[in-house]
Amino acid sequence: MEEPEFRRAVTAATSIASSLGLATEDVTVLHDSSKLTLRLLPCDVLARVAPAAQQVAEFEVELAQRLAGSGCPVAALEPRVEPRVHERDGFEVTFWTYYEPMAPPEVSPVDYADALKRLHAGMSGLDVATPHFTDRVEQAQQLVANRDRTPDLAEADRQLLRNTLQSLRRAICRRGEADQLLHGEPHPGNVLTTRHGLLFIDLETCCRGPVEFDLAHAPEEVGAHYPDVNQDLLRECGLLVLAMITTWRWDRDDQFPDGRRMGTEWLGRIRAELDGA
Repeated sequence: MEEPEFRRAVTAATSIASSLGLATEDVTVLHDSSKLTLRLLPCDVLARVAPAAQQVAEFEVELAQRLAGSGCPVAALEPRVEPRVHERDGFEVTFWTYYEPMAPPEVSPVDYADALKRLHAGMSGLDVATPHFTDRVEQAQQLVANRDRTPDLAEADRQLLRNTLQSLRRAICRRGEADQLLHGEPHPGNVLTTRHGLLFIDLETCCRGPVEFDLAHAPEEVGAHYPDVNQDLLRECGLLVLAMITTWRWDRDDQFPDGRRMGTEWLGRIRAELDGA
């Protein structure tokens, strides 16, 4: 967030926490992009703060409750306050259990695959309205087509991303694999290593699609330990996801740290993978 919005977001979170009886004397920023993740002390609560216009917090709270209730490996809401979205000064604030990171931070592919399999098992029984993974692809396609939003993207790179997104979207859909509820972005940044085991966070990215779309966000070795994976589909999903996250890095409003350098590097990876196909 930009500095003025950042200060307002922190103030909204701390003032709501205090009104709920959560002692807040110190704030540590754990993540800062389009939304903030804060550790509040001494109450030791994790607060997530997003502009109210995003309207994703209510869905995430409801889904987290349902998944945690069925024993899925997801981060829990803070039990000392009512599990709901709190609004103040144009921000949505939710409060979550803070988990002290465990060492070592590396996660074995076997444990990662097992946790993701258990998450998918719990999600498969839920009937919730979510986008399809192709809706996420469509958002990337629209961004590539919008030169005002991606002014620094060279024409050859724009054509590369346009063709890759279109062809892989069609190829994956033609396979006709069964869809189910997915996390949407279960990459290592959305996995906590805790004394309770691996826990997934950031559920607002949930969508429907084949499980290979989720596996494409995980480290490559994880797919080898997940049962009954279509490896050809996984490779297609992996390149599709790479094209999508590359596209986000060229958005003029992207706030990902060192995003432009990564976007350039990933364009090279896409070309290399297509040349080797």
